[in-house]
Amino acid sequence: QVQLVESGGGLVQPGGSLRLSCEVSGFTLDYYAIGWFRQAPGKEREAVSCISSDGSLTRYGDSVKGRFTISRDIAKNTVYLQMDSLKPEDTAVYYCNGRIRMRDTWGQGTQVTVSS
Repeated sequence: QVQLVESGGGLVQPGGSLRLSCEVSGFTLDYYAIGWFRQAPGKEREAVSCISSDGSLTRYGDSVKGRFTISRDIAKNTVYLQMDSLKPEDTAVYYCNGRIRMRDTWGQGTQVTVSS
């Protein structure tokens, strides 16, 4: 069964850091690109970052460039999103996503709240 499970969200002060994890099962990361998205209340879902199937290419949304870093650990079947210099506007539910065997697959999301 194909699954993506996010974890690592929480409450952090502005300027702080969090690392999100997306643990996958039912497929191997070598064959699929994985992306991180976020959705804040009352706003549309926004693309944050993605990593290619071979891990050689990464991309970032303009609002997170220079602050967020995507990576992966094949042995752990996990994709990470390191988030530094967090701002209140980064507050959202964060989701990981992959188009696995021609099906758009999402995790359940993890809440990130940036507030003093």
